[in-house]
Amino acid sequence: MSPPRTLIDVRPLRTSPAFRRLLIGRTVSVLGGFMSMVTVMYQVWDMTHSTVWSGAVGLAQALPVVLFGLFAGSLADRGDRRRIFLGNTVGQAVCALLLAVQGFTGHVPVTGVLALVAAQSGFGAVVGPAAGTFVPRLLPKEQVAAGLALNQVSFQATMLVGPALGGLLLGWLGIGACYLVDALSFAVAFHSALGLPALPPEGEPSRAGLSGVLDGLRFLAGHRVVRGALLTDLAATVLSMPMSLFPLVNAERFGGNPRTLGLFLSAVAVGGVTGSVLSGAATRWGRPGPVMLCGAATWGGALALFGLTTSPWAGMGLLVVAGAADTTSVISRSTIVQTRTPDALLGRVTAAEQIVGQAGPNLGNLRGGLVAGWTSGATALVSGGLLCLLAVGFVGATSPELRTDADR
Repeated sequence: MSPPRTLIDVRPLRTSPAFRRLLIGRTVSVLGGFMSMVTVMYQVWDMTHSTVWSGAVGLAQALPVVLFGLFAGSLADRGDRRRIFLGNTVGQAVCALLLAVQGFTGHVPVTGVLALVAAQSGFGAVVGPAAGTFVPRLLPKEQVAAGLALNQVSFQATMLVGPALGGLLLGWLGIGACYLVDALSFAVAFHSALGLPALPPEGEPSRAGLSGVLDGLRFLAGHRVVRGALLTDLAATVLSMPMSLFPLVNAERFGGNPRTLGLFLSAVAVGGVTGSVLSGAATRWGRPGPVMLCGAATWGGALALFGLTTSPWAGMGLLVVAGAADTTSVISRSTIVQTRTPDALLGRVTAAEQIVGQAGPNLGNLRGGLVAGWTSGATALVSGGLLCLLAVGFVGATSPELRTDADR
C-alpha cells in the first residue's frame, strides 16, 4: 500500500474551510485545557498537600459530565447547535477568567477552585454534544471518518504537548497566567464557530426533560451497531485501562526507575499519535465496525503481553502498539456513532459517548488498582487484557451487523 493511502486522509482540510477553522479552534482550546489541567493539579496540591484533594480535581471534572451529559445531549437536539456551542463556550471562558483572577489574587479556598472547575466542566458537558454534531453536517459522509481522524490526531498531539507547555508556563509566569491562556483559547474556539450557519437538528426536535433523554436511551438500546460500539469502548476501558498500574509494574519488574515510568506513560501517547497519522487506510476502507473490533482486541492483547514482559524496551513497544490500536478503535467508534445515528438524536448519542469516555477510564483505573491490591500489577494487567479480549469477542459474536458492518 502506498504511503499516501496509508497516511491520514486530509481531504476535509482541503474541501471544507468551516471544518478547517473548527479544527484549529478545537486544537487551541484543547491545548489550553491540558495546560489548565496541569495548573489546577499544581494549585490544589500547593494549597492542600493532600492526595485526597488532588483526587477531587478529577471528580470535579468528571461528575458534571456524568450527571448532566444526557440532558445536555437532549438540549443539543432541541435547538441551534451552533448557538448552544457558542453560548456554553463563553461560559467556559468566564470560568477560566475567574480561575485566572483567583490565581492572581490567591484569596479563594480550595473548594472555590474546585467549584469553578466543576462549573467549567458543566459548560463543557453541553459543548461536547453540540460540537459532536458538526462533522457530519460539514463533511460528505465519505469524509466523516477522515475528519474524526484529524480531530483525534489533534487531540493526541495536544495531549503530548499541552502538559509540558503548562508546566513551563507555570514556572515562568505563575498560576494566573496559565488560566488566562486557557480563557484566550476558548476565545479562539468561539471565533472558529462564529461563521457557521445555523445548525438546528434535522428531523423532529428532542422532547424536553427526561422524555427526550429516554428517547435517546431507547435508540441506543435498540440500535445494535451503535450500542455495540459503545459496549466495545467500555470493554476496552473498564476492563483493561492500565495507567494506574504503571507505577506498581515499574516497581515490580523494572526497579522503580522514574525514567522508565515516564517512558511507559509517553509510549501510549506516541502510539496514539502514530495510529492517527497512519489512519488513512482504515478511514478510506469504509468499514469502521471490523476495524473497531480489531483495534479494541489488539489493545487488550498488547496490554496482556505487556503484563508478561520483563524487558522495558519490549514493554514500551507493546504500549506503542496498544496506543495505536486504541486510537484506531476510537476513530472507528466515533465514525459509527456519527454516521449511523439520525441527526435528530446525535446530540444525545454523542453525550452518551462522552459519558462512556469519561467514566470508563476512571472505572478501569479503579478496577486495575483493586485487582493489583489483591494480587499483583502484572496479574491485573494480564487479567484485564484477557477480559477485554473476551468481551470484545462477545460483542462481535452477538452483533453480526457490527462485525460485518451492515447497518440495520
